[in-house]
Amino acid sequence: MAHQETLYQVTDRVATITLNRPDKLNAWTGTMEQEVRASIHEAEQDPDVRVIILTGAGRGFCAGADMSLLGEIAQKGVGERASALANTSNGQRAGVRPDFQKKYSYFPSIQKPVIAAVNGPAVGLGFVITLYCDLRFASDAARFGTAFARRGLIAEYGLAWMLPRLIGPANALDMLFSARLVEANEALRMGLVNRVFPQDQFLEGVRAYAKELAYSVSPRSMRVMKDQVYAAMFQTLSEAFESSEQEMLQSLQCEDFKEGVAHFLQKRAPAFTGK
Repeated sequence: MAHQETLYQVTDRVATITLNRPDKLNAWTGTMEQEVRASIHEAEQDPDVRVIILTGAGRGFCAGADMSLLGEIAQKGVGERASALANTSNGQRAGVRPDFQKKYSYFPSIQKPVIAAVNGPAVGLGFVITLYCDLRFASDAARFGTAFARRGLIAEYGLAWMLPRLIGPANALDMLFSARLVEANEALRMGLVNRVFPQDQFLEGVRAYAKELAYSVSPRSMRVMKDQVYAAMFQTLSEAFESSEQEMLQSLQCEDFKEGVAHFLQKRAPAFTGK
């Protein structure tokens, strides 16, 4: 597909999707939304890709929804453009629960790890998108903020469900009520991000982690574990336990299990196929 507002690159089994409106701090548009979704599905279907990175060009990750759209809605009232902004349905995927088929909540349904590489401010909608990624790595220049309360808005796109699950209700309400910017190290203490890298080593550090996943662990294991973790959000412990027993029996019959044992015993690098 043509890329007007994003970049797409595959290197070392890692697909990197870059939001590419650096002069606007990568403010989110309808075009960007379509390109990101198409690129993520392209990476998911590509057998040469095992990990996906989502990042931003320039000094920001994403400053949220483009203010020209919000300004138009504020002046003219709710109309077709506002309805499009609020639309949360984007088609159906067989075997995926409806919760993970909404406008931005589809990231957990992607069968490969998705890493948000937050290189700078991630605010409003840009912040929401990072939450639906599986992992969040931040540079020490990253900042996180909800922004919505300062615009007379609310916790959008399932934010009130996802954020407390990551950082707890009290921290979530603090970020929602105050709409303050949270710096990278505080985000790390909250559990909002997995790791913080110095800005001058940021993408190198994220890519090294992604490459480690791409070459050293079973793609099948990652795929099943991701499904287990997100499914468990809706399960009892008993249900999750029973599901894991079934998955374990299936994994013992797979090629990646045989390879996992073989490369360990033979003291060599693994050659997982994802089967």
